[in-house]
Amino acid sequence: MDKIKMITPLVEMDGDEMTRILWTMIKEELLLPFIELKTEYYDLGLECRNETDDQVTVDSAKATLKYGVAVKCATITPNAARMTEYKLKEMWKSPNGTIRAILDGTVFRTPIVVKGIEPCVRNWEKPITLARHAYGDVYKNAEIKVPGEGRAELVFTAADGTVTKELIHEFKGAGIIQGMHNTEESIESFARACFNYAIDTRQDLWFATKDTISKKYDHTFKDIFAKIYEEEYKDKFEALGLEYFYTLIDDAVARVMKAKGGFIWACKNYDGDVMSDMVSSAFGSLAMMTSVLVSPTGVYEYEAAHGTVQRHYYQHLEGKETSTNSVATIFAWTGALRKRGELDGINELMVFADKLEKATLSTIEQGKMTKDLALITSLKNVQVLNSQEFIKAVRRELEKTL
Repeated sequence: MDKIKMITPLVEMDGDEMTRILWTMIKEELLLPFIELKTEYYDLGLECRNETDDQVTVDSAKATLKYGVAVKCATITPNAARMTEYKLKEMWKSPNGTIRAILDGTVFRTPIVVKGIEPCVRNWEKPITLARHAYGDVYKNAEIKVPGEGRAELVFTAADGTVTKELIHEFKGAGIIQGMHNTEESIESFARACFNYAIDTRQDLWFATKDTISKKYDHTFKDIFAKIYEEEYKDKFEALGLEYFYTLIDDAVARVMKAKGGFIWACKNYDGDVMSDMVSSAFGSLAMMTSVLVSPTGVYEYEAAHGTVQRHYYQHLEGKETSTNSVATIFAWTGALRKRGELDGINELMVFADKLEKATLSTIEQGKMTKDLALITSLKNVQVLNSQEFIKAVRRELEKTL
C-alpha cells in the first residue's frame, strides 16, 4: 500500500530513558512503514535540555502553538540525584510544567480500557477522565525554610503601592513556609477547557476543590466555574442532557468510588496529579493512561501519563531483556495523528490511528502482553512478551487490517 501523506508537521518531542527507546521502536515498526511521517523534531532528553539551558523546551512549546498538534515522549524532571547523574548546570524545571504554562493548557487523562484488565473498583464500567488544571499552585510555589523563632506574613504590594498583609504563623521554632498563587485568567481558561471538552465528548462534568477550608483560594475556583457555566454553557449542557456540578474533593472521592464512570472529573493542579494516578492504577496500570494537554485556543499536545521507566532503562543498558508497556506511548502517537488528520482533513490518517489503537488492544485481548499486564490480567494462558516483541506483535495485527 502507498504510505499515507501528511500536510502539516507534528511537533515531535523526544524524551528520556526507556520511553526514549520505545519511542524509536514505535516509529520504526508502527509508523514509518505506513506513513510519510512529517514532524518538527525537538530533543527534550535531559542532556539536550542541559546543553541548551532548557531553551529547547520553550522552543518546542512555541512550535506547538504554531502547528497546533504535538506528541511528547516522557521526560525526566531532575532531582538532586539526577543533578549528579547527568552533571546538570542546574535543577531544570519540569518540561511538562513549562509547556503547560506556555500553552495555558488543561490536561485530560483517560484510562485505556481493554478486555482482560478489569478495574479494581468493580462498579467502574466506563473510563473516568481526569481534567487537571495545568498552571500554578504547588508547581509554581515559593518556599522558605524557617531557621527559628519569628513571624511569617503573606504580603501583597499593589501597583499603586498599597500593601495588604495576612499573618501566616508566629513561629516559636524552626519550620517551613510555602506560598502558592494562581490567576483568574488561567482559572477561566481551565473552566472553559473543561466545559468544551465535556461537550465535545458528551460527558458529565464534575468539579471538586476544598472551598470550606480554603475560603478565598479554592472558593475563587468554585465561583469562576459557576459564573462561566451559568453565563456561557448551561443552555448547551441542558440541550445535550449533560450535567455539571460542584462538590468538595473528599465528597468527590467517595462518589467516584461508587460511580460507574463515563464522566470528566476536574481538579486543581496537585489534586489532578494525585487523582489521575489513583484512577489509572485502579483501572489497571499507569502505563494504560492517555494524556492530552488542550489549550483555550485549540492546541493539542499528546503524551503518555507515566514516567520514563528508569529501572527498565538501567536493565536495558546492562543488556538485559525488558518487558516495558508501550501502550500509552502508542496512544500518544495515535491521538496526535488523529487530531492532525482531523485538522488537515486527511481521513486516511484518522482511520490509521483508529486501526493502530484497535490492533494494540486486540494484541492484548489475544493474550499477548507485557509483564505488567500479565500480572493483573484475568485472561488465561497469556504470553509475556518483551518490549520489542510486543510492538512487533502489534505490527502484525495492524498489517492484517490495512
